[in-house]
Amino acid sequence: MHPSEVLFQGQRQPLLLPACDHYAGSEKLMRKSMALQQELGPVFDITFDCEDGAAAGQEREHALLVADLLNSEDNRYKRIGARLHDVGSEHFAHDVGIIVGNAAARLAYVVLPKPNGVADVLRAQQIINAIAEKSGRPAGSKPIPLHVLIETHGALHEVWEIAALPQVECLSFGIMDFVSAHYGAIPASAMRTPGQFTHPLVVRAKLEMVAACHAYDKVPSHNVTTDIKDSAVVANDATRAAGEFGFTRMWSIHPSQIKPVVKAFTPRVSEVNEASNILLEAMAADWGPIAQHGRLHDRASYRYYWAVLQRAKLAGLALPEAAAALVNQPESI
Repeated sequence: MHPSEVLFQGQRQPLLLPACDHYAGSEKLMRKSMALQQELGPVFDITFDCEDGAAAGQEREHALLVADLLNSEDNRYKRIGARLHDVGSEHFAHDVGIIVGNAAARLAYVVLPKPNGVADVLRAQQIINAIAEKSGRPAGSKPIPLHVLIETHGALHEVWEIAALPQVECLSFGIMDFVSAHYGAIPASAMRTPGQFTHPLVVRAKLEMVAACHAYDKVPSHNVTTDIKDSAVVANDATRAAGEFGFTRMWSIHPSQIKPVVKAFTPRVSEVNEASNILLEAMAADWGPIAQHGRLHDRASYRYYWAVLQRAKLAGLALPEAAAALVNQPESI
């Protein structure tokens, strides 16, 4: 049996996505991002941005551009999604009709901004699925994954219900809209470090969203770092988001932020080697308990170390030969 079948019997397996979600709005930046993805491999996702990327009055043309790029040969890995206008916008239906209608098969996901609660997500989902079905991607087979921005009071209040929706695979925290929604009650300093990791209301919001994600095996994605000149700030934010708050993914808004984010979320070589040794010994013991270096390990810790290897593989990290064979072993059908 495949290790995941042994370790997750009767349980949902945790969903893993590339650690970096890179946003691009203009045609120049979209094409540059695609070229970089081809160079580095699918170690990061790209999100084409319609909400903030489209110039006023050019929303239709922007959506057509997004659809064309999604269908191009440059979308080599099919790891590109699109952030649509919010479901209450007059441009939402046009975005769905053009992008989903013309590129449903090539979309990695769609991002839904500013929902006020689970009802908005369900309404958007219904519209997206109806267009996708007409375009040859019915919801019954492999529906387009939904990534939902948690940036309103209503969405945070219903975040557990949103995370529970089967078609939702990722929740992202929208810190600037969330702070702005408090109309000065939260200072602007809470939009950046260190305030974003210390202000009680922001900390509470992040932790609530992350807890909901992990309860339903969804991916929690951290907000952007607005400092695009200092990679050390990005690296620090990513490290704290992962190590202190449990995020497994983070946004990027500049190409220089991609590598620091990926590195911060990638397991260290020492941890990968430890995971490899433990899992190989566990497999030799038919996945029964083992003792290594005076410490007991059983299936609970095996699940942890299995996730370490999966994350390392997703980040493009070279695995020890025996561990690589274990990770690449096909699952039984």
